[in-house]
Parts: sequence; C-alpha cells; structure tokens
Amino acid sequence: MDITIVSAHATSVAAPASFFDRWADVATWPEWDSDIAWARLDGPFAEGSTGVIKPLKGPRTKFVIERLDLGRSFVDVSRLPGARLTFSHLITDETDGGCAIDVVISLGGPLAPIWKLLLARGFTATTQITLDRLVEVVEAAR
Repeated sequence: MDITIVSAHATSVAAPASFFDRWADVATWPEWDSDIAWARLDGPFAEGSTGVIKPLKGPRTKFVIERLDLGRSFVDVSRLPGARLTFSHLITDETDGGCAIDVVISLGGPLAPIWKLLLARGFTATTQITLDRLVEVVEAAR
C-alpha cells in the first residue's frame, strides 16, 4: 500500500488541454517547477516512455510514464532503493469551461516509511507552490 506524502489542488479558467500540453513538454518543467534544474524525456510523451530529471537538490533520477490517459491524467514513477516514488496528475473538466488540477505524490515499497522521512518535508513545502506556478504559466499563455 502506498503512503501519500502530499497532495495539491488548484482550479483554472484555462482549458484542460493547456495543462496537458505543459506536462507533455518535459523539457519546460523547470519553467514552472523551481525545484527542477532540468528534465528530459527519451521519446514521446507516452505510456512506457522514460526520462531523467535533475532536482536542484539531489542526484539525477530516472522516471517512467507508467500510466497515461491523454488529456486527463498521467502517472510517472521514479525508483528509489527499496521504494517507488509516484507522481499522479489529474485534470478534471469544470462546468464553466475551466478545470481542476490535482497532484498526489506517494511512496510505495518496503522502505517507503524511511524515504518519507527523508523526502516529505521538501515535497510538502513546495508541491502546492509548484502547482500554483503551473496555473500562472498556463493562464498567462492563454
């Protein structure tokens, strides 16, 4: 069973596709996520594609797009010794034409409780800020 580290929620007047376009352009993640030095996707934004992310504080980390429902949700996973770090992203249409955006970061695996002790503070401090920044960037580009 996975342990949730943090979840974040935001709403926007922008179309859901605008957010998905930003997420799919992995190289631009540092434009709205100040914790990322750079990010690279080794192929198309598709289920099973792999990439590498370099956090400002920490080593390069490989990730895989584990699940993808184009335009609606995606899940990327990084493997840590004894654990899986999972980032779940979901966009929900709102009746006014805008959308709701949710991000959940969780850990699974036998060493997940230890990794939570190491990672939770940083993710808890920045995840909502990062999502709010993404909303700002997407809405400014409308």
